[in-house]
Amino acid sequence: MSKRELGRTGMQVSPLALGGNVFGWTVTGPGAYEILDAFVAAGFDLIDTADVYSRWVPGNQGGESETIIGSWMKARGNRDKVVIATKVGAELGPGLRGLSKVHVLRAVEESLRRLQTDHIDLYQSHYDDRAIPIEETLVAYEQLIKEGKVRAIGASNFTAKRLSRSLAISRDKGLPRYESLQPLYNLYDRVEFERTLAPLCREQGVGVISYYGLAGGFLTGKYRSVRDLSKSVRGQRAGAYLTERGFRILEALDQVAGRYAAAPASVALAWVMAQPGITAPIASATSVEQLKALIEASTLSLDQQAMDLLDKASAEPLIEKKARTAA
Repeated sequence: MSKRELGRTGMQVSPLALGGNVFGWTVTGPGAYEILDAFVAAGFDLIDTADVYSRWVPGNQGGESETIIGSWMKARGNRDKVVIATKVGAELGPGLRGLSKVHVLRAVEESLRRLQTDHIDLYQSHYDDRAIPIEETLVAYEQLIKEGKVRAIGASNFTAKRLSRSLAISRDKGLPRYESLQPLYNLYDRVEFERTLAPLCREQGVGVISYYGLAGGFLTGKYRSVRDLSKSVRGQRAGAYLTERGFRILEALDQVAGRYAAAPASVALAWVMAQPGITAPIASATSVEQLKALIEASTLSLDQQAMDLLDKASAEPLIEKKARTAA
């Protein structure tokens, strides 16, 4: 497998990242271990999670995903075989959120404990925190890097303006810089990243680990009507994509998938992987069978005809209306 450099970190990672957001939510226990085992056995190594995963599940407090991944690494003895990316900043409880130095230094210890490791490969600011000076956050990260607890840092959900400002402060103050960006990006959600973030990341050598690569499962073709949304507990998130444009994209995916004898999910991720500046899209799986379609994307080389068809179908119009067939 051809690996890709993660920003300017010197780390080489697989062209697909496994999303850990489902661990502790729709996947628990042995099922999570099976998916992680299959992912690594196929030659992949980049695993993305966050301290807040999966706090939204009734009875959870956050940290469940990190705990599962940490227990799996300890059981397999394979910490040196994987690249662990996690995040800080999302709300974990009253007063437990944001990118203040105090919170970052406290939160990293909890993540390290749950992951049962002495270092995090990529520690990411989950959300921009405009209430905290950028320099304060970067100073906290500088301390963690010097202590060997973090190898590199990344940003998630940042605008181009704020990422550019952060990179400038890093340069001017001699502080660690964000080596990666984790933006929303897929065949449907294209405009913001392509217009503002992609040029900046390419210019500055910032790696891109895009999330929602399958648009909440919509680009798998599983959800083609409102009735289909009940197929999964995650289904309601795909409802926003049931539009005229969404159905055009599914039609194009079906055509390309038919040509390549591949799953629509494989084609959708292969399209993302082929975009300039993309290091690895993030996608999650709730079974080994689902994972196979994700892995297939890394070996699927779409020709220009396929790329043009997908680009045309996913081009965003000025005004978009709900499809009449969505109901």
